[in-house]
Amino acid sequence: MINIEEGYRNILGIRIYYKMYKASNSNKNLITLHGGPGGSHDYLIPLAELANYGINVLFYDQFGCGRSDDPKDPSEYTIERGVEELEELRKQIFGNEKVVILGHSYGGALAIAYALKYQQNLRGLIISSGLSSVPYTVKEMRRLIDELPEKYRNAIKKYESLGDFRNPEYLEAVKFFYSKHLLRLEEMPEPVRRTFEFLEKRRTYEIMNGPNEFTIIGTIKDWDVTEQLSKINVPTLITVGRYDEVTPNVAELIHKNVKGSKLVIFENSSHMAMWEEKDKYLKVVRDFIDEVYSRN
Repeated sequence: MINIEEGYRNILGIRIYYKMYKASNSNKNLITLHGGPGGSHDYLIPLAELANYGINVLFYDQFGCGRSDDPKDPSEYTIERGVEELEELRKQIFGNEKVVILGHSYGGALAIAYALKYQQNLRGLIISSGLSSVPYTVKEMRRLIDELPEKYRNAIKKYESLGDFRNPEYLEAVKFFYSKHLLRLEEMPEPVRRTFEFLEKRRTYEIMNGPNEFTIIGTIKDWDVTEQLSKINVPTLITVGRYDEVTPNVAELIHKNVKGSKLVIFENSSHMAMWEEKDKYLKVVRDFIDEVYSRN
């Protein structure tokens, strides 16, 4: 039987929304970290099905995201604050228990940052379409843009040079890029749509990221911890889609630097394998968590 607990926790002085799917009598704990920065937990909801396999799954909306409050100080829109928020939430919900963290996209960067500071609290780490270097990831996205049809490639370059990120031609090109490298489904699932609606309403994405996925000019634009990855020594799973905007090369960079890590590429996915290859994705994640907990 699955119990669902949801509400708000006071974390670092603001209200943070959380939702937890609790499996009966289970000591397997997973915390999920959504992307953006500035999205919401909604699009990660396929992971709730892991509760049917004896895994407690905790979702939450990060500061300034979804249903959670904004930080009181504009200077606090940082990955560092995200790390402390995650640690405080872990302590409030799970006490002294170690957990597995799954970070997707920007959440993967946040998961890495957390592991570099608090890996003693981790059983395992899952970096799903995540990154260790914003500059390298942007470079890879630019490579993907260079491979787009000329019409879209030219529109992106033209309107970026003008700083016109709202031009209809530019937005059409961004939409085409997303259809190839963000979500390769005919229809956007409702939970994904809800995440994008929150992202549009809130200002966190614009502050921390920028106008779109491949134009990162916000507070995280220079973030790069690749040289520190060798410090991570907890069991680590890295997943990526073959057509991912956060490319397989980005995943390989992490894999190469985290000793003993496992890399899984989803051949029919872009950035959201939890929707594009849902069953396979959930099995890969479930098997990793089961393996991690069987070691102790």
